[in-house]
Amino acid sequence: MTENFDAEQWAATSRDIHEITQLKYRYLRALDTKAWDDFADCFVPETTGDYNGLVFDNSADLVDYMRNNMVEGMLTLHQAHHPEITIDGDTAVGHWYLQDKVIVEAVKFVLEGAALYTDRYVRTPDGWKIAHTGYRRTFEQSYSLEDLPSMKIGGPGTATYADN
Repeated sequence: MTENFDAEQWAATSRDIHEITQLKYRYLRALDTKAWDDFADCFVPETTGDYNGLVFDNSADLVDYMRNNMVEGMLTLHQAHHPEITIDGDTAVGHWYLQDKVIVEAVKFVLEGAALYTDRYVRTPDGWKIAHTGYRRTFEQSYSLEDLPSMKIGGPGTATYADN
C-alpha cells in the first residue's frame, strides 16, 4: 500500500458511488414501470433536465411530462451502464451509457437508440438526489411493426418459457 492511501476515504467514496448507482437504477426502473412517485423521489425540486434538446427547468415539469407522455400501452426499456462517477464532497457527476427501446403497439411504432447521459447529483438529508439529468443521442432508429408481421409483443404479466 502507498503512504497516501486513506482506507476510510476510499470506503466513503465507494459507498457514495454505490448509492448513486442505486439512485440511477431506481430512476430507470420507476420510469419503465411508470411508478411516478418513486420517479419523482429521485430528484431535488430544482432539478433541470435536457434530453437531447427536450429541456426542463424543474423536477415537477420533468415528472409531469413523463407521466403524461409515457402512457399505458407504451412499453419502454431503459438500461444505463458503464458508470463513471466522480464524487466531490456533497456533489457528484455521473456519465452513463444508455440503451433504450420504446414500443407503441397501438400505432405500430418502435424506437431504439443509445445515448450518453451526464447527471449531476447532490447529497441531501434523504440521500443522494439528481440535480440535473440529460443525454445526447449517439444514434436513434425507428421502424414500423407493420414491417415485421411475425413479431409478437407481450407486456407485464406475459411470460415465455423455453421448453426443457
